[in-house]
Amino acid sequence: MDRDQFTQKFPFADWPNPNVPAVAAGVYAIWKDDELIYCGMSGREIERKAKASPKKYGLITRLNSHASGRLSGDQFCVYVANRFVIPSLKAEELPLFASGKLTLDARTKTFIHDHLDYTYALVETSTGAYELERAARRGEVFGVQPYLNPL
Repeated sequence: MDRDQFTQKFPFADWPNPNVPAVAAGVYAIWKDDELIYCGMSGREIERKAKASPKKYGLITRLNSHASGRLSGDQFCVYVANRFVIPSLKAEELPLFASGKLTLDARTKTFIHDHLDYTYALVETSTGAYELERAARRGEVFGVQPYLNPL
């Protein structure tokens, strides 16, 4: 497995990215500076789903979910909130959460947009995406396992 099949890094601060295809299976790596923190894939059953002609499916919808910072239904955002955001909270901010003036989703989105970049590789099949993602998580693609979801 080769890291050259991945794009350059793009900052989440610039999301959405018009270069990400509307319908595609892919594998992505998320970086905090030069530290690999997460690898994932999207596009399960792309062969069947693409025939249904969705407007958006696969890689773009997954990256969009991650960029949103919403914890509900997004394991990456949960990891970011638990490992980066919550440990950085200050005692004086806690009343803002209690009043609803500050939310963990909003703080997570801010962290993602301020500190994280992503790269991606397009693949032809969902099987190919799954295999590449597993290799990346084992450290076989980037030479290191991701901090948040290693295998």
